[in-house]
Amino acid sequence: MCRHFAYVGDPEPLGTLLVAPPHSLFRQSWAPRRQRYGTVNADGFGVGWYADGDPVPARYRRAGPIWADLSFADLARVVCSRAVLAAVRDATAAGADGEAAAAPFAQGRWLFSHNGAVTGWPGSLADLAGALPPADLLALEARCDSALVWRLVLARLTRGESPGQALVDVVQDVAAAAPGSRLNFLLTDGDSIAATAWGDTLWYLTGPGRRTVVASEPYDDDPRWRAAPDRALLVADRTDVLLTPLKEPPA
Repeated sequence: MCRHFAYVGDPEPLGTLLVAPPHSLFRQSWAPRRQRYGTVNADGFGVGWYADGDPVPARYRRAGPIWADLSFADLARVVCSRAVLAAVRDATAAGADGEAAAAPFAQGRWLFSHNGAVTGWPGSLADLAGALPPADLLALEARCDSALVWRLVLARLTRGESPGQALVDVVQDVAAAAPGSRLNFLLTDGDSIAATAWGDTLWYLTGPGRRTVVASEPYDDDPRWRAAPDRALLVADRTDVLLTPLKEPPA
């Protein structure tokens, strides 16, 4: 389910990043090339981006397919940004949350997306959810697995964990509580990207110049694209990508 994308680098129009490439996120909404689960990502979409001088990102989210939104076409043509996180959604289960369930989720300077699914939802995460303060549960944007996973990540970020460590800890907790879950996460603060590959595809592209793209699948056939191994943490900025293997949680 889902395809997502993150970029940090020199300012680019949203359309150049998300629409123009031959296998862009826009096209992946109906014709993904490497999607292992689901076929069409038409259950909502969202884009978050950062403007110069403002650390808090803007978001544009809708409940319908990205190809049907003419307002997004205008937005993508004129808005430029140095950092972007976007996603197209294939819902795991039917629900009434609409655009509230569409990534990116946000808080302060953070943008977050989850590509995958939690097995046994919602019962499998009852203990993890119960450990959160009631105010955090009431603040959930939607009643879906991705919204709860984001709240678990945010709780760790708020306690001072690094982006990469927060993602790893939540992957380990969720994988232990719900074995077989697919937990590909993307997280950015506008300067760097942290991501996990856990059960689905993750690719990255660096250069030329000061730019890095991390995505569910390549948006073109540039031979410099590299696949992250499964069970890995990726941390990147404009020029460097660091990959760290992840272990399965204890049985």
